[in-house]
Amino acid sequence: MEACQLGWLQEERWRSSGYRPNAPGPPGSWKPTFDNEVLVDAEGVTDSSVMKVDARSLERFRGESEPIDAVAGHIPGAICRPSSANLTEQGTFKAPQQLDAELPGSDHIVSYCGSGVTACHNILAYAIAGRPLPRLYAGSWSHWICDPKRPVATGN
Repeated sequence: MEACQLGWLQEERWRSSGYRPNAPGPPGSWKPTFDNEVLVDAEGVTDSSVMKVDARSLERFRGESEPIDAVAGHIPGAICRPSSANLTEQGTFKAPQQLDAELPGSDHIVSYCGSGVTACHNILAYAIAGRPLPRLYAGSWSHWICDPKRPVATGN
């Protein structure tokens, strides 16, 4: 079991939530919905009115380290907000007020990362902060670099 799960169990937070470890709960009634408007393609990322927020580590963003993709760097004009910056030292999301004070703001934000996964972590941070949700460039850096005509930036 992961350390964050053990901490949650050791702190007995499950007692107040009704959660019982390893016990299936009743079936839920939640049904997912999907809105294509939340997704952005590479062309949508190049829109100058869009604030691009990269959820990868600062080292990957700057192009100093790239353990996964063939090209290091970031989409030109992007800013770096590592998804890890959304968490406390205990590994839980920061308080909504703190996230609200820290998250970059704009009317038009697109979140991306290496493959679209940790970008969702940043989108969740906006939700916790009570902010409008950024759109997602699901292809993210891995898709961006597939076209050698697309520009690549390094450094800050």
